[in-house]
Amino acid sequence: MAVLTTRPLGKPLDYLAPEEGCRLGAFVEAPLGPRREMGVVWGTAVGDWPVERLRRLAGVVDAPPMRAEMRDFLSRVAEYTLTPLPAVLRLATRSPGLGEALSTRKVYRRGDGLPDRMTDARVRVMEALDGYGGAAVTMRELTGLAGVGSSVVKGLVGAGAIREEDMPRDTPYPRMNASSPGKELAPDQAAAAAELREGIRSGKYGTTLLKGVTGSGKTEVYLEAVAECLRAERQALVLLPEIALTAEFLNRVEERFGARPAEWHSGATASERRRAWRMVAEGGAELAVGARSALFLPFRDLGLIVVDEEHDTSYKQEDGVFYNARDMAVLRASIAGARVILASATPSLETWANAERGKYSRLDLTSRFGEAVLPRMRAVDMRAESMPAKSWISPTLAEAAEARIAEGEQAMFFLNRRGYAPITVCRGCGHQIGCAQCDARMVEHRFQSRLVCHQCGDSLPVPEACPKCGVEGRLSAVGPGVERLAEEAAARFPDARVAVLSSDLFGSASGLKERIEEIAQGGADIVIGTQIVAKGHNFPLLTLVGVIDADLGLKGSDLRAAERTFQLVRQAAGRAGRAERPGTALIQTHQPDHPVIRAIIDGEDEAFWRAEAEGRMKAGVPPYGRMVGIILSSTDVKEVFDTGNALARADGPIRRIGAEVLGPAPAPIARIKGWHRARLLVKSGRTVPLQAAVAEWLGRVKIPSGLRLSIDVDPQSFH
Repeated sequence: MAVLTTRPLGKPLDYLAPEEGCRLGAFVEAPLGPRREMGVVWGTAVGDWPVERLRRLAGVVDAPPMRAEMRDFLSRVAEYTLTPLPAVLRLATRSPGLGEALSTRKVYRRGDGLPDRMTDARVRVMEALDGYGGAAVTMRELTGLAGVGSSVVKGLVGAGAIREEDMPRDTPYPRMNASSPGKELAPDQAAAAAELREGIRSGKYGTTLLKGVTGSGKTEVYLEAVAECLRAERQALVLLPEIALTAEFLNRVEERFGARPAEWHSGATASERRRAWRMVAEGGAELAVGARSALFLPFRDLGLIVVDEEHDTSYKQEDGVFYNARDMAVLRASIAGARVILASATPSLETWANAERGKYSRLDLTSRFGEAVLPRMRAVDMRAESMPAKSWISPTLAEAAEARIAEGEQAMFFLNRRGYAPITVCRGCGHQIGCAQCDARMVEHRFQSRLVCHQCGDSLPVPEACPKCGVEGRLSAVGPGVERLAEEAAARFPDARVAVLSSDLFGSASGLKERIEEIAQGGADIVIGTQIVAKGHNFPLLTLVGVIDADLGLKGSDLRAAERTFQLVRQAAGRAGRAERPGTALIQTHQPDHPVIRAIIDGEDEAFWRAEAEGRMKAGVPPYGRMVGIILSSTDVKEVFDTGNALARADGPIRRIGAEVLGPAPAPIARIKGWHRARLLVKSGRTVPLQAAVAEWLGRVKIPSGLRLSIDVDPQSFH
């Protein structure tokens, strides 16, 4: 039989079945050199090796076999992304302790014996145990309820009054009450929910764009589809773009269905992820919630995938296997016969275009949920504002914030730039402090008193003297980050409580969640944040959003610059007035007549998308053309460009399909962690067989062993 492992061997290897036999898709231990590797039985033997020379599999792992549907999905992901299949398999085998024996934990029950003597502490333990009605409890639960230390419990175990048992950790999740009623929906929400439920009942694949203005109740609508999926006894998956969003969402799920779902993200513990993986495979988890990697969980019967905030760039993985979870969700659902809901107030142009051409259906929610109304949008023309030097909060925005704070409400200042200042320059010689390992400037993080490279993470203390000319006292911070904005806000509003939300300021996902919950309960007057604040958080007291620099994302040559600016500013502005109090969004800009700014202010979403689509169509770029990025990196810059030029000369397979190769050219960040980087870009029509041509093209050039070549199909960024 052919066994695929996660080792970079490119293809399955042939083995003899273990003595006890095994089935297709079984997880097995395969001898590979002197070691044993976890593998999956991928099919029948494919080589021509004599049977007597084949090695025998060491055994079968105690895990649910990988279904044919999942093997097909992984194969097609590998084919689409031009990634070796073993690397894609690694995405599907990330369960901690997958090859180990079933994990257990100590639990306690009432025993038959009696202790020699009873103390007050022992009485409390026995009463607490009786209160559980004979159910097994953990040490933490028992000692917490009885108010005693673990030694008291252990003493009772020794006396036979309590039994200590080992219980498997990987137990099924509590059943969800799919019949539990949700919130009362407005007419357009109810109509959308009915159509989504009908799609689930069909049992057939289909993708729907659920487009709704911020605060329109998209979550309540797609939870109706989740409920229908659970009633059909199929499993559902909800993907979220940010770990910090999971706490609020899990609470909403528990409130609606009476139980919490399985979680899968980097903030979950190893034991939680192990349980989620196994229960999803066995059918013991009806609903899973997670980050993009949750798409590779081994669902037994997947009936629905929801991609919330589907436009978010965090769904694109740009290391290892380059894939977009939004697109791969559609692929997986098409194989599983499941439905997909792509939810967003500002959908990606790719999704919008698919809905326009009828590939996806589309449902629109045009008003906010309940009593809430959309915020009033207004541009603040910074050319007309009287701004002191080194300040970024306009008088117009400051006056509006003071009025809101005086009413007991909250204001948010949005700036998508971490740290204190993006540039530290010497006023004596003009030197800008850069990273020693990257072609990038060091960003000052004053809260940490360090300069940090946002490419490689390297950091150093803020120097007293210029590292080039050696003169002290001449270093100056140029430009604002959220920390500098917080400093200005503290000086401008001395009595206000200022909170900064930026991913680099929290050591853990739980710490960030706690701070967000505290702010939502009124724990700050002014919230200053990066794009993390624009990702679906609900702050009931927030009635004013100030976008500090709406022009920031419009700079540069990124083909998606206008789209991302539109999405980010609209999402940030949408945080205002989500409860009963009306909200206002003030957008500071030096270009109030720019088409993107005008579209945001006027709420002309469709006009913006049509203009953006027309420009992309004329240029033949996604979603009306296709692109594949090739990134070459090496510690030897000559090797990078020699290989890049060799590839450019061997472009026959690309030209044959009417496509073209652009480059090689230095990457925008030409050196990261000491590795020099160059890019080539393949540009083609939308319907050509691009993957096959690229694979043939790359096979024509020998890649040096010390050079890394990465393939990015449908690149989202070009750094």
